[in-house]
This record gives sequence, structure tokens and C-alpha cells, in this order.
Amino acid sequence: MRIYADAVIEGWRLLASGALDVWTIVLASLRVSGAATSIALLFGVPLGYWLGTRRSVARHVALVFANTGMGLPPVAVGLVVAMTLSRRGPLGDLGLLYSQTAMVIAQLIIATPVIVAVTAAAVSAVPRELRLQARSLGASPFHEMLLTVREARMGLVAAVAAGFGAIISEVGAVQMVGGNLAGETRVMTTAIVQFTRMGRYGHALALAAILVGIVLAVNVLLTAVQTSAERHEAGLR
Repeated sequence: MRIYADAVIEGWRLLASGALDVWTIVLASLRVSGAATSIALLFGVPLGYWLGTRRSVARHVALVFANTGMGLPPVAVGLVVAMTLSRRGPLGDLGLLYSQTAMVIAQLIIATPVIVAVTAAAVSAVPRELRLQARSLGASPFHEMLLTVREARMGLVAAVAAGFGAIISEVGAVQMVGGNLAGETRVMTTAIVQFTRMGRYGHALALAAILVGIVLAVNVLLTAVQTSAERHEAGLR
């Protein structure tokens, strides 16, 4: 048990002194994962809405790909992105490998199928009669979409949580395309792996505690939004 006690004491000392350069690493993690989640929402929510409101063979095939993408191995994504951005790759001239942009691209590929699949499930759960009624009352396709998204908003909150959670704690892809460069592409997960390999458990535990705290805080916030929406709906009944 001494290994845990020593790691906790060392981790607390490092956090208190700021010797670990914690905030640079934390901000890099939030910057990369926040950007990837935001872009994934821009693409994923409209596509998920389309998949959730259509009934066709193409929709079925797209859903299969989206659901498969939810289990996409991050290391496979990292490998493909690294090959694409390498000097011999088709986009090698851009010089993006081992940059935060490359990390955003990799995390975007991981998060988008998750958001698409969860959004599609939430939208498809909205009664089709509601959209038909809105259409019969003269609602435009845009207003019909807004109405459907409003009814599926609790599912969309789950999509945000699932997409962010899938990438903030991911290590394989970001390490392959980012390189874990200090002050540039080093994020919490890659730093934890590095410190663990070096036997510096206090350093790793300090960052692990912050990572768990961030994931918990985001989910507490999203759950609060979700439950407030439920209470609002209950008050209207």
C-alpha cells in the first residue's frame, strides 16, 4: 500500500507547487478535445438528424457505419492519420504531423461517429407524427428540424457527453500523431503514460486525478442540463 501513499503525497506536492507544469498540459488537452468535439457536433448533429428522420437503404447502411465507428480502435485511427500526414503521405506537404491540428483531426474521426449514432437514436425516438403535424401546419424543413431537435435535446446532451468522453481520455491516436512533445502536443493521457513508464507515479497520479475531475465535472454539468430539461417537461404536463 505504500506505493499508493507515496504517489498521493508526491502528486499533491507537485500540484501545490506547480512544478509539474500542470496547466500547460491540461489546457492542451482541453484545447484539442474541445475543438474536436465542437467540430464533430457541427458535422455529427445534422448527419445524425438526417439518419434519424429518413427511412431508406442508404440510411441503414450509414447507420451501420456510424455504429461501427463507435467501436473504432483509436490506434487504427492514429495509424491512418499518421500515414496520411507523414512526409510520404498524400497530405505530407502540409507539415501537420506532430501538431495539435493532427491531434484534432484524429479525435474528430473518433468522436464524429459517436455523435452521429447517438443523435440518430435520439431523433428517431421522436414520434414521426409530431413532424408530420408540424409539416401539415406549414412548418418549413428548417423549423421542422428545430422542433425535432428540441424534442430530442436530452439525447443530444448524451451525444455531447459521449463524444467528449470518447476522446478526452483517449491516448493511442493522439500519441501517434502528436508525438507527446513537451509544451506543444503533450496532453494529460500521453503525459500519464510517459510518467508511468518512468516510474514517476506521483506525477502520473496527479494528472490522472485532474483528468477524472474534468470528466466528472463535464458530466455533472451535462446531467444538470438534462435533468433540468426533464423537470421543465414535467412542469408542462
